[in-house]
Amino acid sequence: MKPADRIPSAALASLIILQSVMLSALYAGVPPHPPEAIPLFGIAPFLGLALSVAAAALILGPGSSRAGRWAGCLAALMALLSFGPQKYFDAQFALIWPAVLGGQVASLVLIANLVMKGRSGREAAVAGANS
Repeated sequence: MKPADRIPSAALASLIILQSVMLSALYAGVPPHPPEAIPLFGIAPFLGLALSVAAAALILGPGSSRAGRWAGCLAALMALLSFGPQKYFDAQFALIWPAVLGGQVASLVLIANLVMKGRSGREAAVAGANS
């Protein structure tokens, strides 16, 4: 793995661990744990999907392929549903703040890194086409 790919891979690994712990807390019923359902869907199937998208991005190479970048951005956005700024207003925020802040940092680092890689890849392609 190239050093430049380590940043998005580390962010994805962080999201996988955070979401796995939250899913385990849900199954174990250990407070504070995520609710069993949120307005549009059950939380366990959503966390399962979020974990699988993050794992797929990790395998595709979040810093080295277009599909990996798209999957990585999707994984970050899905993680923000669980760890986004809306959690500051959650009644249990005092108990979940480490996961919320960690999830936000990992998601923002991942999105910023993948957007920068996407831009530099397009710039290189345009420069190569103009040569």
